[in-house]
Amino acid sequence: MAKMTCAGCAALVLVAFFAACGPAEPPPADTPAPRPEAAVPSDPYQAENAKFRQDRENTLKSDAGWLTIGGLWFLTQPKTAFGSDPLSDIVFPASAPPQAGTFELQNGKVTVRAASGVTFLLDGKPFTSGELKPDVPGPADRLSLGEHLQFWVHVSGDRLSIRLRDQNNLLRKEFVGLSWFPVNAGYRVEARYTPYDKAKTVDVPTILGDIDKATIPGIVSFMLNGQEYKLEPYAEEGDPQFWFVFRDLTSQKETYQAARFLYAPPPVDGKMMLDFNRTVNPPCAYNPYSTCPLPSEQNRLRTRIEAGEMRYGENRK
Repeated sequence: MAKMTCAGCAALVLVAFFAACGPAEPPPADTPAPRPEAAVPSDPYQAENAKFRQDRENTLKSDAGWLTIGGLWFLTQPKTAFGSDPLSDIVFPASAPPQAGTFELQNGKVTVRAASGVTFLLDGKPFTSGELKPDVPGPADRLSLGEHLQFWVHVSGDRLSIRLRDQNNLLRKEFVGLSWFPVNAGYRVEARYTPYDKAKTVDVPTILGDIDKATIPGIVSFMLNGQEYKLEPYAEEGDPQFWFVFRDLTSQKETYQAARFLYAPPPVDGKMMLDFNRTVNPPCAYNPYSTCPLPSEQNRLRTRIEAGEMRYGENRK
């Protein structure tokens, strides 16, 4: 299953502004004003988490962040026309040509053909027609259209779709920032990892009703407020970290309803640290065009994890 690397857990985007000799030009009218920077905490652990949170937000807002995803369309017919024309089968943003091209679906493969006078870019080179490699197993062939649009074939369970990235996406322009529980060192716990005799391959339902596959190498046990809890991590080939998809009782009001994610370094000698202060929301908490996994019964904790990222747009702290 393709990991939901929801921004914040991979590459970080740092943007620096340098003053010129003259006054800086004002930002465009539709650009949100930057929020004031918070003071850096003096406590090292608090400072580490403050940096994690800022990096998380920077990544989410970046050119490759989830806020730029502007569409997801499942391919259901042999030929699908796309473009900015409102009568197209797939309607792209206004910056696209009215008739941009067609997608052809045959034998589980997708071919794209550009309309007359339209040229896409693939890895910086002109591209007008051909089969597109999907993002599973990946890497996907990502086609650029104009300055702000990029699209590719996305796999969700057994279904093929077209996913669109738009640098001018309204979700990005109207982003209001993240909200978090206060950092609490009590939610950084040592856990015990017990590998299974044989890793399990399981079906994982997504929020859109598709079924993906995931590998569970073992189970992780930890104590919280005097009680023992257990979580099953997902592990992906080539990625040493463990990925937990879980839900707890804060999902009723304070946190995202479907699930939250936690990434952790791999165990050493059967032990590992879980820092729930670094729990983050999945992409679907911000964007309806994402296909997030749902937690298993094992990973639905009957306790409140009052740590990490809160529900987007609410409970602002």
